Amino acid sequence: MFSLSRKDLAALAVFAAVVLTMPIWLAPFGAAYPGLMQKFAIYAIFAIGFNILFGLTGYLSFGHAAFLGVGSYTTVWSFKLLSMDIGPAMLFAIIVSGVFALLIGYFSLRRTGIYFSILTLAFAQMSYSLAYSVLTPITNGETGLLLARDDPRHLDALFGAQATAAGLPQPTLFGMSVTGYTGFYLCAVILIIAFYLSQKIFASPFGMALRGIKSNQTRMNYTGFNTRPYMLAAFVISGMFAGLAGALLSITDPLAGAERMKWTESGNVVLMTILGGVGTLFGPVIGAWLIKYFENIFSAINTNMLNGLFSFLPDGVQTFVVTVLSKFVGEGWHLTLGLMFVLIVVFLPGGLVEGFHRLMVRLKRQKATPDGVTSVQPAE
Repeated sequence: MFSLSRKDLAALAVFAAVVLTMPIWLAPFGAAYPGLMQKFAIYAIFAIGFNILFGLTGYLSFGHAAFLGVGSYTTVWSFKLLSMDIGPAMLFAIIVSGVFALLIGYFSLRRTGIYFSILTLAFAQMSYSLAYSVLTPITNGETGLLLARDDPRHLDALFGAQATAAGLPQPTLFGMSVTGYTGFYLCAVILIIAFYLSQKIFASPFGMALRGIKSNQTRMNYTGFNTRPYMLAAFVISGMFAGLAGALLSITDPLAGAERMKWTESGNVVLMTILGGVGTLFGPVIGAWLIKYFENIFSAINTNMLNGLFSFLPDGVQTFVVTVLSKFVGEGWHLTLGLMFVLIVVFLPGGLVEGFHRLMVRLKRQKATPDGVTSVQPAE
């Protein structure tokens, strides 16, 4: 049940090493601070879960941000009503998100193709509207759901664990604070577990059935294979991953707002998966890291930084280069991301993972024939 093939075990070991050493190899890129690394891990979990639905079944959902928001709201309510310990909060977030995904999936999966995508988008937008303006006693509307010092927290009160320090209480894990690097390594460990679960799903008979649905669902139905329970299970599992990511967002930053349920968040996870590689294990993680890097680091580059970088150029050339590049950084980082997305979709439909595989194949060929000439064996 818990075993992996040698290849998958090696992939898991490499992935774990990369994730756990992020503070080291991200330092040269200016991204080795806990808050950003937490986002890298959280949105990678979000993308891994989305890939279980989109990558294995081919069903494109435009509404996964709804589950991200539900997980966030559930977590904050757990902090307010039960305990500041993150264990019950994450558990309830996964369960509630799964139930919510079951309801949405039950209706959305009655249609396929673009109709399924539009239905998920409609449900997500309805969820956003409810959170923003209708269910304000539960969501606190535009302001967002925040913690308060006088929240009941019944479990903490029962065990005498009420906060005594000044200021708002902070989430804990068995009494240990989960801020800073502790919060990052918590998210990192959960990301590694999520990656492992994704490996097991991909290699399981369940995963093979989902691939069959993606290949030709009509043919599977004609052979008497009931595909609907498999599709619904994939949708619910994907929603639970999204709920877990939403829970971690509220754990690292204890608030929940309706903006996490907007259609743009659903669009972001689609971009992450396509950029990295749909249906691959590493692709969604790479895509999530890339987009979050652009959003937080690339967007902070301004003209002063560009002038300093190209100060070695003559004045006229420097002004021209900085003027052109300034349109692609800072507030214009979306333009760079858009161009990258177009290039990848056109030339690398399989995403960055496909590009890496092509590069490795070419390097192997060059290594086999270093001079570009294939040796011919003489005939006997």
